[in-house]
Amino acid sequence: MAAERATSDAGLVIGSGSRLSRAGVRLTLLFGVVLSLFPFYWLVVMASGTTQDIFAYPPKLIPGPHLLDNMRSVIDRIDFFGSLLNTVVVSVAGTVLVLFFDSLAAFAFAKYDFPARKLLFGVLLATYMIPAQLALVPQFVTMAHFGWAGSLKALVIPGAANAFGIFWMRQYASNALPDELLDAGRIDGAGFFRLYWRIALPLFRPALAFLGIFTFIQLWNDYIWPLVVMIDPDKVTLQVALANLNVAYNTDYAVVMAGALMSVVPLIVVFLIGARHFLRDLAAGATKM
Repeated sequence: MAAERATSDAGLVIGSGSRLSRAGVRLTLLFGVVLSLFPFYWLVVMASGTTQDIFAYPPKLIPGPHLLDNMRSVIDRIDFFGSLLNTVVVSVAGTVLVLFFDSLAAFAFAKYDFPARKLLFGVLLATYMIPAQLALVPQFVTMAHFGWAGSLKALVIPGAANAFGIFWMRQYASNALPDELLDAGRIDGAGFFRLYWRIALPLFRPALAFLGIFTFIQLWNDYIWPLVVMIDPDKVTLQVALANLNVAYNTDYAVVMAGALMSVVPLIVVFLIGARHFLRDLAAGATKM
């Protein structure tokens, strides 16, 4: 009886400890979520107030009534919808090209043995270590030589493939794509592109979802290169247009924050859609394993 009672007491202690541990994990995760979402909430607070409210002390933590007025001011001061359309075209086209070319190159690097493969991959990684600012002048000269300076092609074509995407997709392909599937496809007479399109690409979906989100956000928020190459003020992207809201010595920071909020909303939508597919494909892969 004493042994049974001791075993029961030990079980209760372990169970209570496990519940406390789960509660601690949930509280930590909840704190992390609140901490991550607070900047977005603070952006809404600043965008819905006035410049005086932003610099008030103690700061106001409740959204104000001026959000729609500030958004109308953004639309009146800059060509918001025109620059938004340019940014959507550049971001969508650039993301599609990056997903295609990076996954295609990663498939070749991961599953095919060709001369100087390791050397070429090393050179590729070396290009990733070069700061992008060093390429601004030669890249602009190249675009001007092609006659693309001032056009959206100058924002899409140079970034159609990148070293990070190829490296990321190669690392994923090395583990997620079994050689046996490729051998079975070759027995059925499939060539390189058919193996890539019918076998490799469906298995790459989780990695493609992450790369797509990463690339879209990067292209959407790009400022330096569009500022340099878009010499036509009617074809600027959203980030360059929003910079025009900053007027020296007379900046309405509430309007600037409203413009920032309007530019962030599409990113949140894209992230939620992409993250859902990313997590769903990961969960499906884990279930199959």
